[in-house]
Amino acid sequence: MIIKASHRGGAKQLGLHLLKTENEHVTVHEMRGFVSDDLIGAMKESYAISHGTKCQTHLFSVSFNPPSDVDVSDEMFEDAANRLEKSCGLTGQPRALVFHEKEGRRHMHAVWSRIDADTMKARELGLYKYKARELSKELYLEHNWKMPRGLVDAREADPRNFTLEEWQECKRMGKNARDVKGQVQDCWAISDNRAAFEAALSENGMWLAKGDRRSYVAVTHEGETISLSRYIGKKSKELEAKLGSSEALRSVDETKAHIAKEMSPTFERLISEAKDKGEEARAAIDTKRLEMVEGQRIERQKLTHEQQVRSQREVQERSDRFNKGLRGLWDRLTGRHRRIIEENAVSVREAEARDKREREHQIRKQMDERRNLQTDIQAVRDCEKQILADLYRDRERLTASKDFEIVHSLQAPGQTRLDAFKEMRRRQSEERGASREVGRNTAQGGPEMER
Repeated sequence: MIIKASHRGGAKQLGLHLLKTENEHVTVHEMRGFVSDDLIGAMKESYAISHGTKCQTHLFSVSFNPPSDVDVSDEMFEDAANRLEKSCGLTGQPRALVFHEKEGRRHMHAVWSRIDADTMKARELGLYKYKARELSKELYLEHNWKMPRGLVDAREADPRNFTLEEWQECKRMGKNARDVKGQVQDCWAISDNRAAFEAALSENGMWLAKGDRRSYVAVTHEGETISLSRYIGKKSKELEAKLGSSEALRSVDETKAHIAKEMSPTFERLISEAKDKGEEARAAIDTKRLEMVEGQRIERQKLTHEQQVRSQREVQERSDRFNKGLRGLWDRLTGRHRRIIEENAVSVREAEARDKREREHQIRKQMDERRNLQTDIQAVRDCEKQILADLYRDRERLTASKDFEIVHSLQAPGQTRLDAFKEMRRRQSEERGASREVGRNTAQGGPEMER
């Protein structure tokens, strides 16, 4: 499983983040070493203790993310947390384990307090990122999971990882950041020169331009500017080797003006309609998702209630095994009382194991249901993405055709591009009609023949 670790402050904010309701299911699995029995209280407790030290990053926060297509038991998650805890020197420190479930995936967050209550000093974690990476590789090998290439060789890590700044840029554009970054990198990979790169960008609704601070940028049809060096992961010299000098390119402002001139209102309307339809489809399937999540929560609450009722009944049954009065005294003298205690202890362990199996079975069943629905959700997303991609390509073909040049020449001040396009089609139709009329007159020996 992929393990990401960091030491941090912001105890209350971290607690609220771990309990965010945008996750379909949140389960506080373990609270160890804290006086408080709730997560927010435990985080505040750790923060209060840290005031007795100079440590600002008093928490060690780790996420454990297994492959999406495998079922991982609670014991496997706990084992991973225990092994990392030992390697980082956090054995015995207060910790909390929280499970998150969303879109058919289940992962675990672990939070340790770094403050040693005996010495009032923060535990040193050493090379914790290296240790997390090595443990991650060990877990992939132990469970025969397909290891990501980035774990096999750090130099082969996915180059499409993006920063918060990149994500915010793409969020404003209403696109998925990973998709946009992937499009730019794919355009770069399939292009041998600037002309090919510009053509590839255009098919994805982007134009090459000269940036103010960076030599090369891409401008989207929505006016957002993208840094090519950051998105592609190349230095300016490498970009210049393939694309040539940036002096011949339009500036960002000039490019935006060019895009505004070249944009086709017809395709903008079609793109808007496609997005609306996609939103409707996503809303419909999201309703199914919400209904499924609510149903699963009810099932979990029902199982929890049933287990509690059964547990209370079994506690009473175990208590009823003990005799009272003189018989109870006799049982103590004969050793029967001790045997009953041992039998009850075994019964308690078996009951706890049974309850745990039932919970895990329910979780696996619900995750299978959620994964099936996620397949449908992804199909809706892919369909919308494909329609939009086709529209972007069609729009580029229109702007690159001779007809578009004619449309631009016919467009009068204040007239929309669509009206100019209709005017061009009307004139072409009239010209074809006139040509056919001349042909008929010639064939019939009419006025054309007489002249």
